[in-house]
Amino acid sequence: MNELTITVIIADRSYKLTIPKEKEEAVRNASKVIDNQLNEYASNYQYKDKQDLLAMVALQYATTAVELETQISFHNHDLIDKLAEIDRIITEQL
Repeated sequence: MNELTITVIIADRSYKLTIPKEKEEAVRNASKVIDNQLNEYASNYQYKDKQDLLAMVALQYATTAVELETQISFHNHDLIDKLAEIDRIITEQL
């Protein structure tokens, strides 16, 4: 396999990861996004330790993921209905 070992820093901690080489850019960008959001929360809200900030960042991204999954499911359902209608129309014309 084409794996790569990289180190990313999140919340002032280093994490050594072994990932597929083609995912390097995505993983590095994701770690930067997390760290940027963490810093944004740190500058705008009071917190006891970075665990609080990490929990808020995790909640934000998990919420976004759930919302996107719901939207995708809805769009897929609409797509299936439209394709069934198109299939019905084409079948009637044959």
